[in-house]
Amino acid sequence: MEIDDENHQSTSTQQTQPSRRIIAPVDEAHPFDLESYISNYSGRTAIDRLVHILQTCPSIAPETFQLAVQHVHQSRDPSLYQHLLSIYEQLALSSDLPGQLPNPMDLATLDTKWADETLAKNQAEKIKLEVELKTYSNNMIKESIRMAHRDLGAYYRSVGEYSSAVKHYVKSREYCATSQHVLDMCLSVLEIFLEQRNYAHISTYVFKADAALEATINSNNGGNGSGAGGAPVPTVGTRKKSSIERQQVQSKLDLATALSFLGQSNYEKAAYNFLKVGPAKELGDWIGKVVSPGDIAVYGTLCALSSLPRTALRTQLVNNTMFGVYLEQEPYIRELIEAYMASDFKKVLDILSRHSTRHLIDIHLAPHINELTDLIRNWAVVLYFQPFATIKLDRMSKAFGWTLEEVERHVVQLIQAGSIQARVDSQNKILYAKKTDYRADLFARAIKSATEIQAANRKLLLRMKLQQADLVIKPPKGSHHNAAAMSEMMARD
Repeated sequence: MEIDDENHQSTSTQQTQPSRRIIAPVDEAHPFDLESYISNYSGRTAIDRLVHILQTCPSIAPETFQLAVQHVHQSRDPSLYQHLLSIYEQLALSSDLPGQLPNPMDLATLDTKWADETLAKNQAEKIKLEVELKTYSNNMIKESIRMAHRDLGAYYRSVGEYSSAVKHYVKSREYCATSQHVLDMCLSVLEIFLEQRNYAHISTYVFKADAALEATINSNNGGNGSGAGGAPVPTVGTRKKSSIERQQVQSKLDLATALSFLGQSNYEKAAYNFLKVGPAKELGDWIGKVVSPGDIAVYGTLCALSSLPRTALRTQLVNNTMFGVYLEQEPYIRELIEAYMASDFKKVLDILSRHSTRHLIDIHLAPHINELTDLIRNWAVVLYFQPFATIKLDRMSKAFGWTLEEVERHVVQLIQAGSIQARVDSQNKILYAKKTDYRADLFARAIKSATEIQAANRKLLLRMKLQQADLVIKPPKGSHHNAAAMSEMMARD
């Protein structure tokens, strides 16, 4: 049996391998239940996440490898096994591991009979779908051609050939007869981009899907009956169905937009979009195939804590009952929010540290978790210092659980960045806020305003004197007429 895993490596491997390898511990201080975590996912995303965990958590590599092989047997792409095997073997040869990993053949092997049968079925289905497309193209049946491209796109996606899948989905756009067809095409392409973590192109298809959604809703609302002037009047049932469909699609578009902003490190916009994602039932099959409800809680909360001020956090996050449903999936996230809002920043940092492995093994969050943690920590230091004119660094060290040296280093970094207006007394270990002389500031602003008014008055007096002395230059006679004629001629052209 020959297996070609070139397609998989060109798409998935490129996205999952970070430029700098990060090892995440799994121990009592950093608990992580692999089976419970991966049970929330299905299909390709489950395999991609297991591959990422295999690379990130060597201490649980044997269990991860076994689970990954089980999921490969549930897929239609036997080439994934070769990819898994190569990663495991590279891991076994790595010098980072304290002990030797078991032989992969002793853990799990690929069922060669299943692989041969799957490859044969894939080839037969591919030939069948290509023949159908060719037949429909010769007969010029638009709807059949669209469905043939759609089916080929679904086939290529199932076997991991994402570039071919996108090509056929996009090609089906030429044969779409309704806005609903365009909307379905856009959602299919968005699913592929999310699986690939191709964040840069998501916004384009979200925009197209938005336009198609509006057109679909408008056409559906033109349903039954007629009103004044023969205009169709939608029934109550039609309007309700259209509203539900709109909410379902809009939730998917909000989630795709949020993941796109997260992937491009725009955490503020990502936070607002995560916080307005509808209930999990509106996301349909995207729950499990793309993300889990717990993921939405983690992404939205971390992005919000790292970028939004406290007033926005209260209105958008704490009082958001719809998002609160997602928080029930990850109890530690609700605990994190409560600690942050109560200014218990030591507990905030402890929670982030304890669950750092959970964050590092996430394929969407891993490239950004260090930056998000730094931003949350910086916000915490700024908020803690705001009420004080002076504060001893040892008091801050107790509040954050840091040493004096760590506190001083963080504070100096924030002062240099302009986040804190203060100075540090390194000798006495005291942080002083820079005092603002409001009286002097008021005088400075008053003098500036007076100077501006004086300059404006001088210019006005000069203009009045020029007019009194008849030193104003007037336009030549006929210039208004010529200008009007020229404008009229240009308008005619």
